[in-house]
Amino acid sequence: GYMPFAVGKVLKDETIIAIANAHEKAPAEVAIAWALANGLTTIPSSTKRSNLAGPELTLSGKEIAAIDQLNKNDRQASPDFSPRWDN
Repeated sequence: GYMPFAVGKVLKDETIIAIANAHEKAPAEVAIAWALANGLTTIPSSTKRSNLAGPELTLSGKEIAAIDQLNKNDRQASPDFSPRWDN
């Protein structure tokens, strides 16, 4: 998962924030934990070392399902050298 924070958009999502608050974690940790729970290798761009704690967070099935529903089909990066798999 490249850019799992979607240029900060994910970190402002109400669902992500609520889950983070419930675990007393940062939204970035929730995003990383969700990606890992879905078998994704994630490459976050962040200057905060605390985000490295994401792999230590275990989300419930209900939390994962809630995050799964957030798909906005919003691509953040589309360089001219990327594959044309969306066409």
